[in-house]
Amino acid sequence: MSEQAAQQTEVTGFRRKMVGKVIKDKMNKSVVVECVNARRDPLYGKYVRARTRYQAHDEKNEYRVGDQVEIQESRPLSRHKRFVVVRLLKKFIEE
Repeated sequence: MSEQAAQQTEVTGFRRKMVGKVIKDKMNKSVVVECVNARRDPLYGKYVRARTRYQAHDEKNEYRVGDQVEIQESRPLSRHKRFVVVRLLKKFIEE
């Protein structure tokens, strides 16, 4: 019985992963990440950039504005937060 339960817990549902840029970090344990997707306009055929902003959980407050991060879908953490920051891809360097 315990082996079956262990096998069932290992299989998880599909969780979306996206790459985006941190645009706000003023909240405690939260960041706003903007993901840019290029999609084709159905009528004109032109590629249009669609921006989507997600609030993501940042437990240690370690990510800053300009950092490129990977976020993953999770259970609802608050009214607007449905994503968790998984890792830092590129640190923003000010000149």
